[in-house]
Amino acid sequence: MRATLRWAHSDLRTHRGEALFLVLATAGIVASLLLATALFGYATNPWQRVFTQARGAHVTLHTTASADAGRLAGLDGVESVAGPYPTAALTLASAGGRASVELRGTPAEPEVGRPLITSGHWLDPATPDGVVLESRLARALLTAPGDTLTVPGTARELTVVGVADSAEPRYRPGERAGLVWALPSAVPDPGGRVVGLRLTDPGDTGYAVQRAVTELGAGAIGEVATWQQARAEAQGDNRLLGQVLGLFGLGALAAAGFAVHGAIATRIRGHLRDISILKAIGFTPGQVVRVFLIQHLGYALLGAVAAAVLTEALGGAVPGRLGDAADVWQGLPGHTAALFAVPAGAVLFIGATTGLAAWRAGRVPPVPVPRPAAPPAGRLTGVARRALGARVPPALVLGWHKAFTRRSRSLGAVGRLALPLLLIVVALSAWTTIDRFHSSPEQVGLPTALSVRADASLGDRETRALLERDPQVAAAYPGVEVAALVPGQTATIALRGLGTRAEPYPFTLAEGRPAHGPDEAVAGQGLLDLLHVRVGDWVRMTVGDQPQILHIVGRSIEPENAGRTISTSLDTLRANDPGLRPALYQLRLDPGADPAAVAERLTAAGRGHLDVHAVANPADGLSPLRAVVLGLIVVLALIGLIELLTAIGGTVREGERDLLALKAIGLTPRQITAVTVTATAGTALAAVLLAMALGLPLAHWLIDAQGRSSGIGAGIARLPSPALLVPLGAAAVLGAAGLAALPAARAARRRLADTLSAVT
Repeated sequence: MRATLRWAHSDLRTHRGEALFLVLATAGIVASLLLATALFGYATNPWQRVFTQARGAHVTLHTTASADAGRLAGLDGVESVAGPYPTAALTLASAGGRASVELRGTPAEPEVGRPLITSGHWLDPATPDGVVLESRLARALLTAPGDTLTVPGTARELTVVGVADSAEPRYRPGERAGLVWALPSAVPDPGGRVVGLRLTDPGDTGYAVQRAVTELGAGAIGEVATWQQARAEAQGDNRLLGQVLGLFGLGALAAAGFAVHGAIATRIRGHLRDISILKAIGFTPGQVVRVFLIQHLGYALLGAVAAAVLTEALGGAVPGRLGDAADVWQGLPGHTAALFAVPAGAVLFIGATTGLAAWRAGRVPPVPVPRPAAPPAGRLTGVARRALGARVPPALVLGWHKAFTRRSRSLGAVGRLALPLLLIVVALSAWTTIDRFHSSPEQVGLPTALSVRADASLGDRETRALLERDPQVAAAYPGVEVAALVPGQTATIALRGLGTRAEPYPFTLAEGRPAHGPDEAVAGQGLLDLLHVRVGDWVRMTVGDQPQILHIVGRSIEPENAGRTISTSLDTLRANDPGLRPALYQLRLDPGADPAAVAERLTAAGRGHLDVHAVANPADGLSPLRAVVLGLIVVLALIGLIELLTAIGGTVREGERDLLALKAIGLTPRQITAVTVTATAGTALAAVLLAMALGLPLAHWLIDAQGRSSGIGAGIARLPSPALLVPLGAAAVLGAAGLAALPAARAARRRLADTLSAVT
């Protein structure tokens, strides 16, 4: 054991930089995997906790005011029912802004879907105008218990008595109304009813919706929301961040394992004589293997423990969502197990790759085998000989030949170096795709910047005139959005009528053509997947008791509603309902216009009659991904540096036996140095080209696959520009050449006696 430790200590002193980079890379990999685990827990568990404690409803149905929703309690599979409760659509205003809300008349605290009070108290008959706000809505309005809310256009005021968490789909400005609980007396003129169904088997949700629609009739159903939709919405961007961290963490772990394997294999080739001496003095093959295994397991263990300690101690201090996730994760069940399992798994994987390489050291014979004077593959190729005849500098020809003489070894070095570079290309592609949502939103399904809703006191012409009067509003597209039952009556989708045939809405199409004719529409990927249809098919849906049949002629990129949206012109919807009037207006602004400033001017011009919101950009919730991508690039660069140092060391050692021959043919030390530098740069160049060739298509496929799974659809990926890729590749090649210059120069100036000892 003492001899083993002395060997490991000597090797550490010789390769301090490589050991440091391996520890740092392992720490970065384990930290990213731990943060990915935290984000997955943060994405699911808070909503699951609220759903469980509130005994949330698996199905929430919005019906007409005349529907007898109480009959749903007798359906098979229904465990309990909340409501039916009367509802009314209102706009509430506070000092923090305005919001569209659903006012729900609740006589007592419900047993199913019970709001979990976070501040204040539940409704009290002593305060007839008191309301309880859903927590996300309360944050948007900047209100707390005791504040007063007003109803624009009226003298009515409501008092906030409490704020509560709910497992129902949350408030989204301009997309989904916020939830407000009030006493039934506060809803004197309900526009509908809402009922929640808790099922004995959550897996039968689709069947339960179908039975409920059959019982009440399609005309009585306004909107259907299920627990799966609420959970997916609550997970949102957190799950995507976790997937990105997990994917790159696993990729970096694989790259680190291959880098360690290559480093040990190269070191074994350079220390064959030393290993033979160890065996000659009594080391067993198992002891030789343990020398390398213990050494690299120690590096990996040090990095993994450091990452676990830092994540546990400082994870909550990270600003933004990553810090919140780390804080919440520490209180979730399974936290302790994951804190030990993730680092242990990373260490075991690195140990396995180390063991495979160290096994070769155990097979080295105790009597050194003389090295061949020239390897079988060492002869110059015809191309190399012609290049020398064409007076190409010998250093370049010999260096390129040296880099790719032994194909299996050369391909292994190129592949190990290309893997971290490939992952860096994928990470940069994710970065540029996020930038695309901000710099060119019209290319990813966000052609408009503001959404406006007007109250009943303003007509269509008055509203459009008011909006288009602003000098920075390029166009105002009238529209309406309603919930429609899909065929089979198992869910509702968003049916939108936007723009007119004279002034069509500029949908972003990824497939097919725009909808110009009657009954033509474009649909999001989420809807195509839900209905199992494709572009060119006809679909039938039900709005109230009216059927609507549309021909899907294109697939649009739909960032909203998980892509479960079908869009046509307002004229097409008016063909079924001539009295239909616009309920919202989508505003396209002039280039360079500030949406916040335009919204402020329109709100002031509307004098309380307009509700103006910025259109939600999915990339706004992905801002932490930039820091994640940057951190991953640093970790991958460290792994690439480890592999590069390994390749340089192997090239220098293998060049020692060629040194006498190169000097004999007249090459100067500077030219000999150039041979090694060229060989290293050639390996790096081949790795860069391979990483670009494989990484760009892989990144495009991964991003589009994520777009399809989220419902947005394929077509959102933007690959890095050549202006970014060319400097990246040049930096990798020039950096490799620079790192190789110093050790190559030292080797070229070695004494004759040292060179002879390396050859013999």
